[in-house]
Amino acid sequence: MVVASPTKIHSEEHLAIELPTVDLSGDRSMVSNLIVKACEEYGFFKVKNHGVPHDIIAKMEKESFNFFAKPFDEKQKVELAKPLGYGCKNIGFKGDIGEVEYLLLNTNPLYIAESSAVSAYIEAVRELACELLDLMAEGLRVPDRSVFSRLIRDVDSDSLVRLNHYPAMPLLCKDKDSSPCNQNKVGFGEHSDPQILTILRSNDVGGLQISLNDGAWVPVTPDPATFWVNVGDLLQALDWVLDANGTQIYNISFHPAMTNGRFVSVRHKALTNSYKSRMSMAYFAGPPPNARITVPPEMITPTKPALYKPFTWAEFKKAAYALRLGDSRLGLFRMEGDEQVA
Repeated sequence: MVVASPTKIHSEEHLAIELPTVDLSGDRSMVSNLIVKACEEYGFFKVKNHGVPHDIIAKMEKESFNFFAKPFDEKQKVELAKPLGYGCKNIGFKGDIGEVEYLLLNTNPLYIAESSAVSAYIEAVRELACELLDLMAEGLRVPDRSVFSRLIRDVDSDSLVRLNHYPAMPLLCKDKDSSPCNQNKVGFGEHSDPQILTILRSNDVGGLQISLNDGAWVPVTPDPATFWVNVGDLLQALDWVLDANGTQIYNISFHPAMTNGRFVSVRHKALTNSYKSRMSMAYFAGPPPNARITVPPEMITPTKPALYKPFTWAEFKKAAYALRLGDSRLGLFRMEGDEQVA
C-alpha cells in the first residue's frame, strides 16, 4: 500500500517565533511538565543546561568539518553498509534530492571505535536522549520512568547519527527586477523523523524550519549552545511495545492518553544559506528492530480507540525507505474508521 504525499499548504512563512526552551537544571517536576506540553503543542523544543560537555561538542564538530573538507573521492571511500556512509545530494532511494552532503553513522561502538570524538559525542547525546525520555515518562505520570529510555539503552537499539553539511549556495540575480536573491534552495526537503526522538544541533547558521498546524513554515533560530529536540513518528504512535515473540516488555499504555497520537511528530526542512555553510548533527534515537508497537485490547475505549495498526520498528523502517521523503509513513499504519476497535 502506498499513499500520496500530504497536501502542502502554501501559507506565508512566519517570522521566527519563540519556541519552547526547557532549562534542564530547573525543578524536575516542572521540567517534565514543560517537556510534555512542548511535545503536545509543537513536537519541538530547545534544551539548555543539557549536561553535554562543550569540549565533546567542539571536537565532534571539528572532526565533522574536517571530513566534509576532504576531496569528494576521498569521502566516497567511507565503506559502511548501505544506506549508511557518505552521500551527496541524493536522499534515500526514491529520487529525493537536496543541496546537502551527509555522513550517516551507526551508533554501535563496534562501528565507531576508530574515532574517540564520535564515540564520546554519541555516548553523551544518548544519555541526554534517555534523560529526556525519562522526563517525558514522569510528566505523563508513568510509574516506570525508564519505560521509554530502555528502548534506547537496549544493546540492539537501532539509533543513528547523521551529519548534514549544507555548502553555501550564492544566488545570482539577472537584474534588479528579478526574483529576490534571498530565496535559498532546499537543502533537505520536508519530512518527519521516523524514530522515537531526535537530538539536534547546528553551527551558528540558520536554515532549519518547522511546520506549524496551519501549514506555515517557521524559521528556527540557531543556537550552538543548546540542543533542539523533536518528536519522531514512533513516539507519536507509541503505546505498547512487545518483543518478537509477542511478550510484553514495555507497558506504557495504561495511562489513558499515552501517547497514541498525543505527541506531535513535527515536519521540518532545511534551506541552504547564501553566504555560509551550515552543518547539523542529529542523533536519531531508535528502538531495537523487533520492538513491536501495538495497543492491547483492554486499553482501548470508545473515547480512545487505537489509531494505528500493530507494527515492528523493522516494518516501519522498511516502509519509510519505500516512500518519498515527504510522504506520510504513519499513514500506512493508521486504522481505518471501520477498523478502530473500541
